[in-house]
Amino acid sequence: MKVYGDLKSGNCLKVKWVCDRLALPYSWIAVDILKGESRTSQFLKLNGAGQVPVVEFDDGRTLAQSNAIIRYLARGSDLIPSDAFAAAKMDEWLFWEQYSHEPYIAVCRSQMVYLGKTASDLDPDKVKRGYAALARMEHELASKRFLVGDRFSLADVALLAYTRLAHEGGFDLDGYASLRRWIDDAEKALALPPARI
Repeated sequence: MKVYGDLKSGNCLKVKWVCDRLALPYSWIAVDILKGESRTSQFLKLNGAGQVPVVEFDDGRTLAQSNAIIRYLARGSDLIPSDAFAAAKMDEWLFWEQYSHEPYIAVCRSQMVYLGKTASDLDPDKVKRGYAALARMEHELASKRFLVGDRFSLADVALLAYTRLAHEGGFDLDGYASLRRWIDDAEKALALPPARI
């Protein structure tokens, strides 16, 4: 299996983390999105949307979209709850991450880290929505260890990728004690070095 991705991308890291956690054999093929390497004709044959990550399986089939990839790779593992409703709650978080979290937290980070914007240059609506996403997570995590109860799941993998780096997008996590505790627990579950929050 080949994983095409950029290690600066949280969406790509999700796939790497799941492969590593489940000891799945893979080759990492670096794609520098800032240099336009996901827009070459060769890459577009793998994913016509020109986005990373993409997984190419040994039989030539490809799969894109980080949450679809991790959902597929983790089938039958402890990263997906065996209870059908708990698995659906995990999926609920996966969809929410891409619609209500990543477009704000990750975009603000990208604009500051890669485009050199300052926090005051960011779109105030994106900042407001980013804080709303963090507040929702803080509220949920005040009463449970992980996003789907007391078990680490793909929901945590998906939300960890950009939440642990939210400070790089100008988001102050000082007032989010439950969220900071969860980041620490999730990083430990994935054997990651701690992010400097």
